[in-house]
Amino acid sequence: MKITNIETFIVDAGWRPWTFVKIETDEGVTGYGECSDGRSPRGVVGTIEDLKPLLIDQDPRAYEMRFWDMLRGTRQSPGGIAAKAIAGIDCALIDIKAKALGISVAELFGGPTREKVRVYWSHCGTSRARYSDILRTPPIRTMEDISNLGREVVERGFTALKTNIVMPGDPPSVWFGGFGGGLGTTDQLVTTPLLRHIETLIGTFREAVGPDVDINLDLNFNFKPEGCMRIASALEQFDLLWLEIDMYEPEALLQIKQSTSTKICTGENLYYMHDYIPYFQRHAADVFMIDVPWNGFSQSKKVGDLAEVYQLNVAPHNYYSHLSSHISATLCATLPNVRIMEIDIDDVPWKDDLVTNQPEIVDGHMTVPTAPGWGTDLNEEVARAHPWNGQLRRTW
Repeated sequence: MKITNIETFIVDAGWRPWTFVKIETDEGVTGYGECSDGRSPRGVVGTIEDLKPLLIDQDPRAYEMRFWDMLRGTRQSPGGIAAKAIAGIDCALIDIKAKALGISVAELFGGPTREKVRVYWSHCGTSRARYSDILRTPPIRTMEDISNLGREVVERGFTALKTNIVMPGDPPSVWFGGFGGGLGTTDQLVTTPLLRHIETLIGTFREAVGPDVDINLDLNFNFKPEGCMRIASALEQFDLLWLEIDMYEPEALLQIKQSTSTKICTGENLYYMHDYIPYFQRHAADVFMIDVPWNGFSQSKKVGDLAEVYQLNVAPHNYYSHLSSHISATLCATLPNVRIMEIDIDDVPWKDDLVTNQPEIVDGHMTVPTAPGWGTDLNEEVARAHPWNGQLRRTW
């Protein structure tokens, strides 16, 4: 079997693009992968084009050798856009191998270790605050709207949610200073009014969902350790599943963790085992996220197995399409140390149509795919009907 063609799709996902890879073979087996990057999709797609000469006419089933071909070809630009391009291709190659054998990827990698995986409703309130016009959902103008959303989470059978620093109002907003802003916004400070607002926001969610539904708050790159520690301390009363912090400094993250009883999660921006090891060695967080569309499946499995060596749980980062949800659930089905999996419920109306099989979610759990490959394929007709227009919405 040989690779005959590699094609990419950048699909409109409302306020961000989704990026997909299609790999064709001379035996008629086609594989799909996802490598969505909300800010640099053309860079990822351009890198995939640059990698084509290393892949055309090669055997797709030897995905480990193909990974090393691509890694060596991009070695002077480690991580980032290059890693995401490799990841999308890696996922498509593994899809091909499993399909050629007539088995699921979970079976290919020794699973399943589970038949279903618990999921949490991610960006709960975040998406509605920013994009209710696209989602056709109620706006988030008051804390009562937050309460209503919390009750909706429970009514729809979810046992966990994750939100960001949602600021109800007319118009509502979300605090995303870590991703952009004007002059004087780079300091990553938490003011006392903002701290009080965060406490009110999480307290409102807690009162709405009750004591048994888990709550996560994602701080992203918004604050320095001092601010994170103040927030973690203020939220101890609400018994969060985790406080999520992005930070490229394991000692600083460890300082936060050691200062509070609030559990800490990190890792969605890390690549490969070598990035995770400094955090694992220090036990700098309680839970570690793995982004499969940014690491690729083969490398995500290695990171997950390494986390088990350090007695740590992992949780797939999954802010993407249903193809990614199938891929991430498959990862969960090959690991013994999974905490929970992310999934976005509020999303663009064509999300379900973009794949041939949608995730099955029952009582807050996603059923692990069992069909060959990822258990779903990209609907190329729908993908082409929703091309990304090249415009990114500001996050601040």
